[in-house]
Parts: sequence; structure tokens; C-alpha cells
Amino acid sequence: MATQKLYAGVKLRETRARLGLTQRAFAEKLRVSLPYLNQMENNHRPVSTGVVLALAQEFGFDVTELSTGDAERMVTDMREALADPVFADTPPLADLRLTASNAPALARAFLALHHAYRQTHERLASLDEALGREDAALKPSPWEEVRDFFHYCDNYIDAVDRAAERFATPAEDMRDPLIFAAEALKSRGITLSFSDNSMLRNYDSTAKTITISTNSPSATQRFQLLHQIALLTQNDLLEATLDLARFRSDEARAIAKIGLANYFAGAALLPYRAFLAAAQEMRHDLERLADRFGASIEQVAHRLSTLQRPGAKGIPFFFVRVDQAGTITKRHSATRLQFARFGGACPLWNVHAAFETPGRFLRQLAETPDGVRYLCLAREVSKPGGSYKAKVRRYAIGLGCEVSHASTLIYADDLDLTRGFEPIGISCRICERVDCHQRSVPPLERRLHVNPNRRGVLPYEIG
Repeated sequence: MATQKLYAGVKLRETRARLGLTQRAFAEKLRVSLPYLNQMENNHRPVSTGVVLALAQEFGFDVTELSTGDAERMVTDMREALADPVFADTPPLADLRLTASNAPALARAFLALHHAYRQTHERLASLDEALGREDAALKPSPWEEVRDFFHYCDNYIDAVDRAAERFATPAEDMRDPLIFAAEALKSRGITLSFSDNSMLRNYDSTAKTITISTNSPSATQRFQLLHQIALLTQNDLLEATLDLARFRSDEARAIAKIGLANYFAGAALLPYRAFLAAAQEMRHDLERLADRFGASIEQVAHRLSTLQRPGAKGIPFFFVRVDQAGTITKRHSATRLQFARFGGACPLWNVHAAFETPGRFLRQLAETPDGVRYLCLAREVSKPGGSYKAKVRRYAIGLGCEVSHASTLIYADDLDLTRGFEPIGISCRICERVDCHQRSVPPLERRLHVNPNRRGVLPYEIG
């Protein structure tokens, strides 16, 4: 099978700029000619094996970063945006990949423009109410802006992750991180208390008291305490990270700060090196990992998808959480599989069936339209309110990796990884499968044939 050529011009340019080198100096370090480097940086030539080795030897560069990043995410996002009926024609997939690789800033600008268009279109539904109001001006969705920030950071924030690890395991001390949390509170004169109330966590800065709900599971209690610790002890780091992100609104910045505090809490509860070693030792058995670290199944699954530290990466996983309506409420992928930004996930995916079998892991061997095969896990997750009258929140989580990594997962032990792969997609509008019995709308890039005298599963045939 032919080896896929590696085009990484943007990454090469970013690396050279970060090192403060001219093209000539960079070419000398990589032991290539100046014209050859120029061609690689402009994606006119693929990155050679010699350059990959030189990057690792000269600069300690994690060469896996050359083949990862934003390109595949942006291609998926652009295809989904271009599936909007407002576009009459869709550029070929090769053109989208070229744009994502050579002009990522242009791709992001296009996505931002389409997002603005969608918001304007939605506002027209309530035009009578909006007309004449000063606050009717178009504003980006803070929630979407923050979600995209983490999405394009690979859901890994190095400075916050390392700070959480230093907090949880100082000098390789493997005590429970809650011990250090209690010490941090005591040094600030803050009292920790527990109460039977509906608030998961409440910090009274005047009384210097943190109250944690006893109605929530122990894993949630630990997470909420560490979240507050992040706000109290890591505020300068969180604010500096927010400054770099340059959010467009105060609301987005405030939501992102909560997200960063959540990130710290998860990374302190499941410290990077200790958790990675345990995951490898236990072959990614989520239940054993949850038991060892006092975490929930969802926390463990989410953390597995963030193990992307340069030089010490774990298995590249995707992670997703959906509600009972099929709406994606959390999404991240360190794999080539990307999720729909709008609407629900593919109905053929096992994450939807997880609601039918609460408390059990479902396994699925799946293949996407691009021919990539995955091992997918799904499980229903219930979050009780702690009392008879309290509402129970139900979700399903999905975790998976490319089948080439399946042997490192205990869940693959009795599976035949050579056959039986079910076809799944991302979004019906950009899925090119012609024989899907669950299709809701036609694929944008295919012509339709409609014959009133013939009727199959669909009322049309896809060319």
C-alpha cells in the first residue's frame, strides 16, 4: 500500500517563526536547500523523511504534530457549512483540503462568516421583536466560541495541565489530591463544609466557606472542590490563558474560565503521567481506572481523549456526549473522526443505543465513508439529583479509537478486527453513502434521481 505523503507547510512555518529563524537559517539546520524548504513551506512538496528526523534531532520536535492539528477538523467543518442550502455548489474535497492546509486563516474566516450568517438567519425568525432594539446587533454565540476554542486546541491546554499535575503530585507524592486541596484551603483560611442542598458547590468569599452538596456522587464532590481550588489558586494562569485566546465577548471569556477551571479539576483528579501509566497498565479499562482514581466513568473517558502532551501522547481517542434527543453536548476528537457542529450524530452509531442498556458498555466496529475503521464504545450515564423528587439527567457517552490501536484496549480482546464493520457517517448532508436506510436528507454533493413509479427505502435514488 502506498505511503501517504505528508504536507505540513503551515506547521513548518509556525515552527520556524516560533524559533525566530530565517528561512535560510532554518534550511541550514534541516540540511536542505533554501528553495526546497520554500517549496515544503508552501506545500508544493511533501515533508521528507530527512526533514522529519532533523526536526526531532535539532529541535526536539514532536513529529507527530506534523500530521495532526486543525486541517481535518476544518475540512469537516467546511463541508458541513457548505452543506447549507444557501450554497448552490460545493467545492471538491481536494480543494477544501488544500484550503485547510495552505490557508487555515481563510478557512477560519469562512467558518466565522457562515456562523454569523446562521445567527442572522435565526434572528429573522423573531424580526418583529428585534427591530428597533439597540441590543439586536449580531453577536457571536459565546458558547460556540468557547467550544471551538477547546476543539481547536485538541482539548489539551499544556500550561493548565502541567499546573494541575504539579498541584496533585508535588515531588511525586502520590497522596490523594484532595489532601492538597484541603491544605490549600487551610492556608487561605477557608473552611470546607458539606450540606444537603441542590447546589453542587457554593463559595462564599465573605465568610470564606466552600459548601459541597452531599447529594452528588463522591466523584462529583471531588471534581467540584478541585474546580474551586483552580479559581482560588490558579487565577493568574487562567487569566493569562484567556488573554491569549482573545475571546470576542465578556460572556465567552467567563464561560471559558469555567471551562479552564473544569480542565484543571479533571487534570488534578487524574494527573497526566500517573493516569497515562495506569491507563496503559490496565489496558484502558474505564471501570478500573475510575475506581483507582475516585473518578466517574465520564471523567475517565473525557480525560483519555485529552492525553495529547507533546512527547508523551496517549492513544488518540474521540469522546462525545449526547442527550436523549441525540444532540451533542460535548465533543472532542484526537482522531480523524470529526463530529457534526449542527444537529445530531449519525443514527447508526452505537452511542444512541446506549440508552436502551443502562449500566453496560456497548461495543461497535464502525467504518466512516473515508474508509477509516474504529472501535467505538458507548455507555449510558445517569446523574441523579439525590432525592426522590429531583430530576435525573441522562446522557450517553461515546469513546473510540482507530482500529489500529484496538489491541491496547481490553474491550477488543474477543472481537474479530478484520470484518463486521458497520457503516457510520458524520452528518447526512455530507455523507456520501447511497444505501443508508436511516438517511434523513440527501447528500449535498450527489445528484438525485426521482422516479414516481419506483419507491425504495428513500423516495429518491442517489446518483
